Amino acid sequence: MKTRILLSASLFHALTDAASVITPMVFPILLAQNFLIDNYSQIGILSNLGLLVSFLVQFLVVRISFRSEYRTLMILSGLGICLSMAITPFARSFGMLLVFFLLLRISASFYHPIVIAWISKSRAGSGRELDDAMGIQSGSGNLGVGLAYLTVGFLAQHWGWKTPLYVWAVLGLVLAGLGSWALRGVSSRSEERPSLRPADWWRSLVGIKRFVPGFFFGGAGWSVTVYYAPSLLHNKFGIPMLQTGIFLALWIGLGTVTGYGYGIWSRRCGRKAVFMTSLAGAAAALLLLGFAPTQSLAVAGLLLFGGFLLMTYPSLHTFVGSTVPASGQTMAFSWVSNVQLISGAIVSLVSGIVSDLVGIAFPFIFTGILTIAVLLFYAPRGAEFFGGPEGGPVETPLSHEGAV
Repeated sequence: MKTRILLSASLFHALTDAASVITPMVFPILLAQNFLIDNYSQIGILSNLGLLVSFLVQFLVVRISFRSEYRTLMILSGLGICLSMAITPFARSFGMLLVFFLLLRISASFYHPIVIAWISKSRAGSGRELDDAMGIQSGSGNLGVGLAYLTVGFLAQHWGWKTPLYVWAVLGLVLAGLGSWALRGVSSRSEERPSLRPADWWRSLVGIKRFVPGFFFGGAGWSVTVYYAPSLLHNKFGIPMLQTGIFLALWIGLGTVTGYGYGIWSRRCGRKAVFMTSLAGAAAALLLLGFAPTQSLAVAGLLLFGGFLLMTYPSLHTFVGSTVPASGQTMAFSWVSNVQLISGAIVSLVSGIVSDLVGIAFPFIFTGILTIAVLLFYAPRGAEFFGGPEGGPVETPLSHEGAV
């Protein structure tokens, strides 16, 4: 049963995370053609409203998850994702594009708040087996993003922006079908019925408040890359969409490698040292990307940022897992995702509006400055602030939560 849950989770994670970048990948093409999208502010509106809708939907998903089979919820999620991608090419106005994109964001809001918790519960007390399972499902999400970047750029450059949406709508049905098939006969029913009153949600947030700045950075860093890096490479530096997709695939690929290496580096150098190094490297990479005068430096900044950004996610999830009791981790990790959604929504909207005034480099410079502020917040904190002794092994579910 545990293997089938993990297999299904990996397939649905690949689909969910891929969907989060496929449609945004065509935005710079539409902007360059002056079709449906006329300026960066509209990209900011799309990303902002999409992330806010996901934020609201995830509270509902957590509530209904205790009364519904996860298999049913994930089938609905997969069908919604595929439907959104299939109908987006039929948009004839910015308003229609926005509606179709919001459908995508709603449909993609199911995986992170419920399935990661299901994996954790199915392997509770399994020690290293649990860490391996979380790494596999996390890597599957990253693999989906990398495959999306590679295929969208290639298909769009050769057959137009509509083609990758159609292709992924079909591929998504295959992934959703396989994910559902893997769960046949497996029930998610549980006697657990935690209180989900507003006061309970608030207490959960207070319990992880020390890590909110870190997750704010995580959401902002992911969002500016997904929504604005394609425009920076394609529209500012004139990089063809095929190459843009390859560079973004390398971005997520390098981040996947560093994320998998977190456990080794944490044991060797200490959790705080790894986290602080990741923040410092991310800030430097963002500023390099924003101020880069040449294509080569911009690509170098992008790749370095991927390596550092995706190292911060397992760090932060370790901190939360080390400080929150097991009974409260469902709401705590829901807040993790929601904080990232809110930060991504705010920074994406501001970035879109200001980019129209000063240029597409602004989102990366702005986020780089925010990252320095987060770095300064954590710099004076001791090891205990992060949930335990430096470098000590932590048996806790780690997962990639950057795909907003």
